[in-house]
Amino acid sequence: MEVEAYAQEGDPSAHSFNGISPRNEVMFGAPGHLYVYFTYGLHYCCNVVAGEVGQGNAVLIRAVEPIEGIDEMLVHRYGASTTDKNKILNVTNGPAKLCQAFGIDRSDNGIDLCHNKIFIEAGSEVPGNLIGKSTRIGINQGKELPWRYFIKNNNWVSKPGKGIEYFG
Repeated sequence: MEVEAYAQEGDPSAHSFNGISPRNEVMFGAPGHLYVYFTYGLHYCCNVVAGEVGQGNAVLIRAVEPIEGIDEMLVHRYGASTTDKNKILNVTNGPAKLCQAFGIDRSDNGIDLCHNKIFIEAGSEVPGNLIGKSTRIGINQGKELPWRYFIKNNNWVSKPGKGIEYFG
């Protein structure tokens, strides 16, 4: 698992930084909803709305480790299932890749993650010494903020960042 936080206040990379718009209005809604946006004219990315209503805060889901349904994810990403280890390791190791693997698109924008086809389920607690923190990646402004968190040495993390430190 790999995530990055985005906050309206003091974060020029947050889609909410300049206030509410038709594109980002979900970010200002209730926490626990999915904010989906199209980027670079090519890909969808998804965020979990966080904080209080009106705050414009969200957490980008950058990567996940697939646990079940991997064959279906591979079909979504590559058009067919495969045993190619590189393709398997790359199926969900980036924000656009995981949206493609899960079939997430703009039609999923705003759904409640507690009561829908897409949901967040409690998993096992990750020991603090396995959690890494770094600056965010893939952005131009606010990249110095250490708001990226990931599971250390996990094969499905997208890529290393700068200023990595580990807890615990």
